[in-house]
Amino acid sequence: MSSHRLAPLAVLAVVAALLPLALTNNFLLNIAIVAGFNAIVCVGLNLLIGFAGQISLGHAGFFGLGAYASAVLVSSHGWPPLAALLAGAAAVGLLAFAVAKPILRLKGHYLAMATLGIGIIISIVLKTETRITGGPDGMPVDSFAVLGFQAYGEKVWYWIVAALLILAVWGALNLVDSPAGRALRAVHGAEVAAETLGVDTAGYKVMVFVLSAVMASVTGSLSAHYLGFITPSASDFFRSIELVTMVVFGGMASTFGAVVGAVVLTVLPQLLTSFHDYEAMVLGAILMLTMVFMPRGLVPTLSALIAPRRRV
Repeated sequence: MSSHRLAPLAVLAVVAALLPLALTNNFLLNIAIVAGFNAIVCVGLNLLIGFAGQISLGHAGFFGLGAYASAVLVSSHGWPPLAALLAGAAAVGLLAFAVAKPILRLKGHYLAMATLGIGIIISIVLKTETRITGGPDGMPVDSFAVLGFQAYGEKVWYWIVAALLILAVWGALNLVDSPAGRALRAVHGAEVAAETLGVDTAGYKVMVFVLSAVMASVTGSLSAHYLGFITPSASDFFRSIELVTMVVFGGMASTFGAVVGAVVLTVLPQLLTSFHDYEAMVLGAILMLTMVFMPRGLVPTLSALIAPRRRV
């Protein structure tokens, strides 16, 4: 990992370590935990959208599948939570691999429609398979326990999510700086030219699609255990759009942008509750103005202003 990426990672670790000092109650800790979960998913989604240039409008479906895998296997069949999480991640990875090759041959709005269709199918299955998933009413999820340690309470979950977020960012930064990362950027920049130079563009696109899906699945599983209840709304179309918006708002092809975008768009609606009926209108205006004046996204634009030759 290059030094100019290591410094922001260290800053992120310090902020995560000191933030609990400012979070004085469980409500604030809960917002931070949810923001962390969103950030982990967005780091993976940004690898797909920002670096590889492959749009996905159904990524919440993988999040929902991971959540329901843990809910069903642990609460209904008595599996250990870690085994259920890994089984869910493996199943989602296989599903993503199976659908990636045919749909990633598509480009532009055709690819967007295909991924949207996958997300809608997953959401419908989770809603209609009432005997397994509880249907639209959802189902309870047991707590997360490993080797006698039980994750309980906002403080414990905060440190779990913070550690996983730092690990996800570290892994993404190393991937971006690796030959695979350079291949993903080549796919995004000029796929035909990359193929001419011998880059296995199809293989790299499948790889990053599967990786981002598995990250969403693992996060979904942990989120289900934390919340203690899961409903199909976690996998619906609007949730997928929310995740994509976080990536674009923070800055595509910016790992730290994905984190900032997720955190800001998780916290911002809580700050706008004082506007009551106009909350959605104010949020929409903020998003619109940000994209007008910062078309590259929040972090890349600010980074260019502070240090024009650096990029995070």
